[in-house]
Amino acid sequence: MAGADSVEKLEDVIVRSAEQVAGEVRAAKEAISTVIFGQDRVVENTLVTILSGGHALLIGVPGLAKTKLVETLGVTLGLDAKRVQFTPDLMPSDILGAEVLDETAAGKRSFRFIAGPVFAQLLMADEINRASPRTQSALLQAMQEQHITVAGARHDLPKPFHVLATQNPLEQEGTYPLPEAQLDRFLMEIDVDYPDRDAERRILFDTTGAEQNTPKAAMSADQLVSAQRLVRRLPVGDSVVEAILSLVRSARPGPEAGDLGKLIAWGPGPRASQSLMMAVRARALLDGRLAPSIDDVLDLAEPVLKHRMALTFSARAEGRTIPDVIQKLKSRIG
Repeated sequence: MAGADSVEKLEDVIVRSAEQVAGEVRAAKEAISTVIFGQDRVVENTLVTILSGGHALLIGVPGLAKTKLVETLGVTLGLDAKRVQFTPDLMPSDILGAEVLDETAAGKRSFRFIAGPVFAQLLMADEINRASPRTQSALLQAMQEQHITVAGARHDLPKPFHVLATQNPLEQEGTYPLPEAQLDRFLMEIDVDYPDRDAERRILFDTTGAEQNTPKAAMSADQLVSAQRLVRRLPVGDSVVEAILSLVRSARPGPEAGDLGKLIAWGPGPRASQSLMMAVRARALLDGRLAPSIDDVLDLAEPVLKHRMALTFSARAEGRTIPDVIQKLKSRIG
């Protein structure tokens, strides 16, 4: 009987915490919407990524407020945000930091570590594909393990730590495609599209007048960390787990993909299943629900999977696209 009471109390605590956190996150989303117009889906998926403790790759043409979104998120969520403009001559030490030789007045010499911009809670990697593979790989350890190694010494990054990278899909001259290992570290690939007419009208009036809206803090870093812990405690039904497994496993070449298997060159690994599991929980919390549904799995499947897949040459020659293949995989579930 005592055990049942303790379980009931634990459930009550989770429910109360979820309601409180959901209110805080919704307030943050509303604060962002006063600055970013016409990108509701982008804002939602970015918040889902951050609530999941992950990183996001924002892909869109110039002028769609990708940089503005990251700056606004930093203020709204109370995070220490820094920006790095990736260029072909950028070096790993420009991101991570470096050791310098100091000499005291007494002539004693010692090395001192000067931290780079990666020591932030929210790092914007602007036009990440413009840097060389050597510089891109400087973020691999940071994104996965939350620390870096310089000259054999470990340096822990602040918590929470998130990378929001941007990429221009049009300009490919002088760029270096991200390797699959780095793409897999992004929880989502978020497409930033053009705003609709009403949103663009609002943008015209709100950004060209004498006064402009400025973002306001709605959460703190500590509150965000608590929300991320709560996301991991939300229950997930067996039907949702089976939907995640079926979807991710069918996106790989092999018998589980059925007739679509011949179109897929390589597919997502277990990290995709983990990412989708965290994302559906975070989306449920953002909507004020205590458990995710299969609809969450279907809605988040494309941004979680599409950068973790590649089609065969013959499939591309036939005009097939990854979103089309994912849509057919989704239709098998619901």
